[in-house]
Amino acid sequence: MSSEVSSGIRRRQAIGLVGAMLGAASGAIPATALAQYGMGGGKAFNGAYPYDLPPTGHYNTFATGGITLGIYRDLMEMPLGMYYWSKGTWMPLMATSWETMPDRNMFQIKLRQGAKWSDGSSFGSKDVVNTFLLQKLLNNVVWRYVDSIETPDDYTVNFIMGKPTTIVERYVLRTNITSSANYGPWANKVRDLMNAGKTADSDEWKALRKEFSEFRPKAMVTSGPFAIDPKSMTEAQVTLTKVSSSWAAGTVGFDSVVLYNGETPTISSVVLSKEVDYATHGFPPATEKAFKDLGFRILRPPTYAGPALYFNYAKMPAIAPKAVRQAIAHAIKREIGAAAALGESAEPPKYMAGFSDRLVSKWMTPDAVAKLNKYEYNPAGAEALMTGAGYKKGSDGVWVSPDGERMEYEVTVPAEFADNSALAQAVAEQLTAFGIKTTVRLITFTQLTPDTQAGNFQMVIQGWGSGNPHPHFAFVADLFTWNTPAGAGPGMAYPLIQKVDALGGEVDLDAMITASAQGLDVEAQKDLIGKLALAYNELLPNIPQYERLGNNPAPEGIRVKGWPAVGDPIFENSPYADSFTVMLILDGTLKAV
Repeated sequence: MSSEVSSGIRRRQAIGLVGAMLGAASGAIPATALAQYGMGGGKAFNGAYPYDLPPTGHYNTFATGGITLGIYRDLMEMPLGMYYWSKGTWMPLMATSWETMPDRNMFQIKLRQGAKWSDGSSFGSKDVVNTFLLQKLLNNVVWRYVDSIETPDDYTVNFIMGKPTTIVERYVLRTNITSSANYGPWANKVRDLMNAGKTADSDEWKALRKEFSEFRPKAMVTSGPFAIDPKSMTEAQVTLTKVSSSWAAGTVGFDSVVLYNGETPTISSVVLSKEVDYATHGFPPATEKAFKDLGFRILRPPTYAGPALYFNYAKMPAIAPKAVRQAIAHAIKREIGAAAALGESAEPPKYMAGFSDRLVSKWMTPDAVAKLNKYEYNPAGAEALMTGAGYKKGSDGVWVSPDGERMEYEVTVPAEFADNSALAQAVAEQLTAFGIKTTVRLITFTQLTPDTQAGNFQMVIQGWGSGNPHPHFAFVADLFTWNTPAGAGPGMAYPLIQKVDALGGEVDLDAMITASAQGLDVEAQKDLIGKLALAYNELLPNIPQYERLGNNPAPEGIRVKGWPAVGDPIFENSPYADSFTVMLILDGTLKAV
């Protein structure tokens, strides 16, 4: 259900929420509020992640609404590997070795032999190929670099590339591999279309994609040490039970993983009651203080990403001139929204390059960095940009475009995301003060992705950047994920052919993003990354508000022990893309008390 709220109502809601949280910290949680929560049997690791009960939630992990359970999916439908950011090395999972063969334009992986799925079937190359064929059906970016896949035997998979690229390694190794028992027939349908010469633009391809999105497996078949116990799933929690036959079961020190269901308002009380050992939700500053008052350790890893203000170019013609978006960037004091959302766990970006400030010096020359506009708070400069583009203020102080469009909009945000809700309110108030009248539209979090993909918004808070070490992935997030190339609808409908003054004329952003990862010459990639950063910085197709750091409570000694010390290199990993928590569970570092 969606609703529009005024700033006054939002403040009252926020005050009520903080009060409830602080009451929880003092032990004043009503018994009825906690009666729904239970403990996992044996040695349990207790986490939290939101999900919908079936039939809204389902076990097609390729489709919207799939019960993937976020980072915990890697404990079930395992990827081929996970990455150690500080070392630049990989933890082998369903693959044991791999190499790029430039002379053959090939990336070859060797799979773990003897591994079994939870239904007893053998894991092998057929599962990898079938997974990637379904990724092709869904227009995954990896297929911009991979021409075909070969399987010389049951444990070897060759990815044939039109041109070798450094990032195919990550695209391949970080893909969660799914069971052919569930998905093999669908992969065969993709093969049939390919053999018939059909492409993603064909009616047959689009029909199969729609049909596949409605597929509902009875259960998730897993290769990892845990599987969902469907009988345990309630509105409150779900238990992932140990799969003793998994190759990874022996090093994991827990019998179960209990995940509490809900977004920040719900989970805050459960954490404060010491029922959760780790959570990745966006907890507001007052709640974080309550965690600290209880002696909880707060992990603050970089995510290399954060929330941005996105625009619907099909519904807001007045936003099309880049000068207008540049004005908006100058009119918003990003520190205000960052502080309201996450306090010290929100860092406004300095460079506005489209990818993490932490990676800028690694991928851009000092000369290129010096050309970036930092878009510091400058209301007078913002006014000048608007008037210079022919915009005028009406008698009520609201900007009007040269074509007569009154700049009065709403910004959509999930009601359950306390951090993004606070950010949206701060942005709306500042835009309104500047003359772009903005209200906040709250929707439930499960509706955010389909609404954004379908273009059912005017402005929306969505993610920018990416928890991946190559900036290519960040530009994919910035310009593909919520845009037409996502293949699920018009999204923000931002044209990818643009004139960029800093690059001397018209550029094809789609082609540049694809090319930014091609080849094995990293220095050549850096040159193109620098150009993409300058283009993004000038165009601002969306406006980053802050880079998020985790503020992840990780109380020790209740059920779990073994968290590494502050400053350990493992905490350079993003808490999402290569979850250090999952890796520490898998290698046995985290143990039951």
